[in-house]
Amino acid sequence: MLKHRYARAALGMAALLSLSACVTLPPNSPRSPQDPWESWNRGVYRVNDKLDRAVAKPLARTYVRVLPQPIRTGVRNFFDNMGTTTVMINDALQGKFRASANDLGRFLLNSTLGLGGILDPATPAGLDKNNEDFGQTLGHWGVHPGPFLELPLLGPSDLRDGPARLVDAYTNPQQYIRNTGVKWGLYGLRVVDTRAGLLSLDETLQHTYDPYAFIRDAYLSRRAYLVSDGQVSPDEQLVDPGADSDSEKAAQPTSH
Repeated sequence: MLKHRYARAALGMAALLSLSACVTLPPNSPRSPQDPWESWNRGVYRVNDKLDRAVAKPLARTYVRVLPQPIRTGVRNFFDNMGTTTVMINDALQGKFRASANDLGRFLLNSTLGLGGILDPATPAGLDKNNEDFGQTLGHWGVHPGPFLELPLLGPSDLRDGPARLVDAYTNPQQYIRNTGVKWGLYGLRVVDTRAGLLSLDETLQHTYDPYAFIRDAYLSRRAYLVSDGQVSPDEQLVDPGADSDSEKAAQPTSH
């Protein structure tokens, strides 16, 4: 029953976010062919950003201020270890059986000698840390990412990766914790820990001409890089759209 209440609360929050979802595009904003729903996405981004400033960011700053680095590292290791099952399964689904065996070894070693994943003895033991999920698996087998999609509360995604997150949730051991308080407490801690890891990027966003476009392009480029296993050309650098316009104007010769 309590689980259903949480689900209804989440759906209600999503509905409230949707009410403010459409905005007018900024003037002279460069249009991305991968973002046909830009007006909607910008509206959702604006609400997400307000929630981040009001809730997530202050909690993350308090988290960093109160907990020393070794404890935060242990928390990050714990959640990384929980996610190793998702990586391992998607390695196998992509036919990367050696990588899947590597990740199985990581999970077993860190879950035992690493005290449930708080420590990471697998890395010094030579077991590499991989990054795979079901969205990457779909991309590996040729499923197109589709349009960019800003999800309420969850942030940047696309039409392929959004539904794939549900599959990833069910390949993570956290989903099967029966104690509701522990389960949702871990979800909350993971959100705060993830946001704390992004605090260093806040200053960069403050100096971008269009933070929404910067995050969108960064997400799409990062996903393309992961799906292709790093085969995307390194020359495809992300630039701030506003800085692009300014630099192009500056580069134009002046007439005398």
